[in-house]
Amino acid sequence: MRRAAAILALLLMLPSAVPAVQPDEVLADPLLESRAREISKKLRCPVCQGENIDESNAPISRDLRLYVRERLEAGDGNDEVVDAVVDRFGEFVLFEPRARGGNLLLWLAGPAMALIALLIAWRFLGARAGAAPPVTALSEAERARLDEIMRDE
Repeated sequence: MRRAAAILALLLMLPSAVPAVQPDEVLADPLLESRAREISKKLRCPVCQGENIDESNAPISRDLRLYVRERLEAGDGNDEVVDAVVDRFGEFVLFEPRARGGNLLLWLAGPAMALIALLIAWRFLGARAGAAPPVTALSEAERARLDEIMRDE
């Protein structure tokens, strides 16, 4: 019972992501608000860099959250809102950069390196499996010494 209580206490102490959205930012329309939250989770805070704008308390994140909500209220679609933010801040604000242009090289580099590593490993292991183990015969002096050791035990 003590162990369970200790584990529960540790789990409760783990930090969790709490949205930084202020009550005055929340839209009256629940559908628009859910779209705004969805978009906000895909955009990186320009200051914090490791948090999305939905979780960040930085003033620029608040401005971005308000901007996203303004664009949604104006009738923009999700992609149009993201494009507008990217136009202002660059692709750096996207947690998942688009796979085009210079980013395409980065998207393809990981799988290409994995395939190259697999090819190298396959050739290395194939070459090792085909090689015969070295055969070394014992000299007469070594054989006599081995026989002597075996008789002593």
